[in-house]
Amino acid sequence: MSDPKKTRLLYIDDDQALGRLLQKQLERLGYAVRHVADGASGLAAIAQGGIDVVVLDHYMPGQDGLATLAAIRALEDPPPVIYATGTNDGKVAVAALKAGAADYVLKDLSGEFPTLLHAAVEAALEAVQLRRAKQESEQELRTSRDNYRTLAAERAVLLREVNHRVGNSLQLVASFLHLHAASSGLEEVKMALAEANSRVMAVAQVHRRLFSTEKIQRVPLDDYLSGLLGDLSRSTESSRAMDDLELKAERIDVDADHAVALGMIVTELVINAVKYAYPDGTGPVRVVLRRLNEARAELTVEDDGIGLAETKPKGSGLGHTIVSAMASKLDGSFRYETRQPGLAARLEFAIENRDG
Repeated sequence: MSDPKKTRLLYIDDDQALGRLLQKQLERLGYAVRHVADGASGLAAIAQGGIDVVVLDHYMPGQDGLATLAAIRALEDPPPVIYATGTNDGKVAVAALKAGAADYVLKDLSGEFPTLLHAAVEAALEAVQLRRAKQESEQELRTSRDNYRTLAAERAVLLREVNHRVGNSLQLVASFLHLHAASSGLEEVKMALAEANSRVMAVAQVHRRLFSTEKIQRVPLDDYLSGLLGDLSRSTESSRAMDDLELKAERIDVDADHAVALGMIVTELVINAVKYAYPDGTGPVRVVLRRLNEARAELTVEDDGIGLAETKPKGSGLGHTIVSAMASKLDGSFRYETRQPGLAARLEFAIENRDG
């Protein structure tokens, strides 16, 4: 409830005697009351400012209460208006409320009018406070939303810049490894540096494809793996053809961390299959992604090559270590299965991040 000592009330009524009487009664309740006799004077008083609430009589000469109410409501941020009249005609009350009056009070001769008016004034002031509090809250919400959008835009710019620099750094590291491999006179060093270069390039490809868009919260694996395998095909054209590289993937969305780990695993397994499955040429390498249930999925990289027993990779075994580490990150299990012919590498993994 408002503090009556601070409430400034304007009473518009051509009945001078009632106006003086009501002014004294309301002042006893603590209101600061100003009485004017017509609508024009009332509008002038409101224009001067400082009016918290208006009590407006219906029957007045010249400009009646409804016309005055319309003029008050047309003002910018008008005070609430309590409509008062001595008539029992319900049409007057309906018309006043439709025109924007905060409340309607019937004048009477029993002495209840000041009490009823006091209650109506307090209710109107409370409604104004609630409305203004709502407007302030909405403005604060709009301001917060605008600030969030500004910060999000700045973050997107910084993220693009950081990702661009990371991508350039990865390319630079790969170039250094390539130069060192080319300049080394030891075959084992050349091979180790060449493998390191391939893995750095794989990371660069994963990074470029993932972070070329701002919307990286959820990554569709079917689209992502399709692009990644295309990158692998183009990057190895000079050393080993991948014409028979196939992808069959269901639509599964994962977070960016999952996508990075899966991209590294696919890169290692595909390159390994291309290098070792067909020592006398090339053959099909199939990548299959399917959902097992709502929580888990399976990734398979398979070939029709010589199989695990006959495969004798010349590398350091780091690729298997990388795959195992990434599988653990995905809360997954990894295994090889011998096929007739060929080999299948199967990874079962959690779709959602167990830590998120």
